[in-house]
Amino acid sequence: MRVRDGHLKIVLGYAAGVGKTYQMLTEGQQLSADGHDVVLGYFEPHSRKDTIARAVGLETIPRRKIAYRGHLFEEMDVDAILQRRPEICLVDEFPHTNVPGSGRAKRWEDVIVLLEAGIDVITTMNIQHLESLNDQVRMITGIGVRETIPDWVVKRADIVVFADLTPGALLNRLDRGVIYSPEKAGKARENFFKEGTLAALRELALRQTAHELEMRQSQDMTPPTAAIHPFPGPPETILIHLSDVPETAAVIRRGRRVADYLQGDCLALLVLPEGGWNVLSEASRAILRRHVEFARGLQIPTRILESSEVAEQIVAFAKTNGVTQIMLAQPRLTRLSPFGKKPVAMEVIQMATDVQVTVIARGRPEVTVH
Repeated sequence: MRVRDGHLKIVLGYAAGVGKTYQMLTEGQQLSADGHDVVLGYFEPHSRKDTIARAVGLETIPRRKIAYRGHLFEEMDVDAILQRRPEICLVDEFPHTNVPGSGRAKRWEDVIVLLEAGIDVITTMNIQHLESLNDQVRMITGIGVRETIPDWVVKRADIVVFADLTPGALLNRLDRGVIYSPEKAGKARENFFKEGTLAALRELALRQTAHELEMRQSQDMTPPTAAIHPFPGPPETILIHLSDVPETAAVIRRGRRVADYLQGDCLALLVLPEGGWNVLSEASRAILRRHVEFARGLQIPTRILESSEVAEQIVAFAKTNGVTQIMLAQPRLTRLSPFGKKPVAMEVIQMATDVQVTVIARGRPEVTVH
């Protein structure tokens, strides 16, 4: 007999130091005091005294030590937690990438294993790590965040709460040395920790929290209210065109997010030339396979067809599948088809007269962080 999946609660923030970990530990202490079996699966103190004090008294599962490239790293020991089988496990830094040699690549994958074992989990993350917001965050901060969590994982959470702190109060904590050492705090001030940037990220996090709340409230409605779609008219179906243009990743994120917001469906389509993968260059194959994998990783059903008429196939597929909006990457002038043929996006716009077509513009260059 399979045990019920554990419940997932995410404490969401918008920057380091807003109090996510402190809130997680405070809730863990209260649950423990109320008689629940609580363990600390992973906790990253960052030398913050008030946060460290909050962990005192909680049972902590020792970390697993992993050797990699001559260094010793510590990761959450999932097997030890499963053997201990607590009622509730506290797990810090949900988007973390595990060191090679771990059982799974990402900590969110570790958490899913705990949930499937029937263990409730409370975890923490910042808004910039949500996959579908990656491009918006980059436009706000100029930084591309590599450690991201697929939206479907966050949607799986039973509860999402916001650990709020005004940008002014956060900067005051930074200046007092509560968040980082003086040297690191100075660098943070010059880059990520600017009041305008923090305010924009906070707004993004507030909107996301409100959206998650609305989604869960609509799911909890009982018939016939539940049958009422929150947006007038038929449900939306978004079609994402996959191409070898690098900006396609941004199109995939945007399409997934729009479909989720409209509570509609999301599909992806790749049209290969006649002859399939074999007629493509090695570089194009690698880019396209990465985009297909990325779309499927976001739980977007993805079809692969072959045709010399890409635009016609996109429009025909859209009509057959009840698509209401087609999303494509902005074509590059250097990628014009031979013999003066128009870019695919322009052809789709001309042919898809009864479907909304959205062309996603290229973003600014980014600085990448993990």
